Amino acid sequence: MIFRFTVLFLFFSLSVFSQDKYIRHKISKGDNMSVLAKKYGVKTKDIAEANPDAPKILKLNSVLLIPNKNKAVTAKTAVIVSNSAPPATPGSHEVLAKETLWGISKKYNVSVEDLKKANPLLETEGLKIGQQITIPSNAIAETEKPAETSSAPTDVEVSREVQPKETKYAIAKEFGISVAELEKQNPAIKKKLNVGYVLTIRTSKEKADSLQALSQNSQIKDPVSSPEVAAENIVVKDSSTVIRVENSSDLIDRLIESATGNIGTRYRSGGTTKAGFDCSGLMICTFNNFDIRLPRSSIEQSRIGMKVSANEAQKGDLIFFKTNGRRHINHVGMVVEVADGEIKFVHSSTHGGVMISSTKEAYYGRNFSQVNRVLQ
Repeated sequence: MIFRFTVLFLFFSLSVFSQDKYIRHKISKGDNMSVLAKKYGVKTKDIAEANPDAPKILKLNSVLLIPNKNKAVTAKTAVIVSNSAPPATPGSHEVLAKETLWGISKKYNVSVEDLKKANPLLETEGLKIGQQITIPSNAIAETEKPAETSSAPTDVEVSREVQPKETKYAIAKEFGISVAELEKQNPAIKKKLNVGYVLTIRTSKEKADSLQALSQNSQIKDPVSSPEVAAENIVVKDSSTVIRVENSSDLIDRLIESATGNIGTRYRSGGTTKAGFDCSGLMICTFNNFDIRLPRSSIEQSRIGMKVSANEAQKGDLIFFKTNGRRHINHVGMVVEVADGEIKFVHSSTHGGVMISSTKEAYYGRNFSQVNRVLQ
């Protein structure tokens, strides 16, 4: 009787030891030694030694012993690995309503040509809502860029009085914020920026200190002569006049972003709002967002700035056309991209509303008139 009890005790102890030392894994589809070794954080050799009779090709539903080098950690790791969802497949994009190839190319920092090469059907069928398109592997979506790991700065409120001839764009740039953020913090200036109005601006302590030090060490710039001030209420008929601003490339990018944000809005004769735009109305609304006033009609807009050749066209330039057999200019758009002699521009078309077109299209190539540079 004592002998039988001793044998049972030893068998139970060995079973506990065995369960403590190994994890029992039931083979499922796709399992192999390498996959299991990676899953449980052990070596393939260790699994093979624990299962000397296991065949090279594992059978479904058979059981393998996995060395349990660290019970708690290994078990926890196994649960995390098995429950974690597989990473999203990189290099694809689902087309949303009102999206354009140009917009998608800018989002992923690739050219339209690269997108077309990666998706040959786009040449014949175009974009369709819900369509999955391939993004070249070297592209990185701006929305997917890793956030910079830096300590959050302490924000402070600064009072700022509006000076004559100042604009929302110049003030926002001074504090390193967008015009939209400036208006959000000061709702009273959405319609008009009044001279003498005291703005309350929330910014980082470092920015506030640097602005205070700058004002103490130098006299306040004359807002009329300051290159940072965007032109206000401009209706110029002298074709030699160019609006000069500091870091014009930044302003041009913002203008393009504002204009292309209206893609899909319907055409409306005389329209200057999101309810509908005509061609010159789209330009007026876009530039108004940055306190730059353009004349009302396309022919008047063709008289401001400086004429440049089509070969010298740049982003932000205005491009003009004589359509429907007219002898004078009657259509305008804004250049958004120039490459290999092709000029792409955003405009409000009578047949398609706000859209992006190209001088490579026969209609616009045939009716092209001139390009004007209004910012420099």
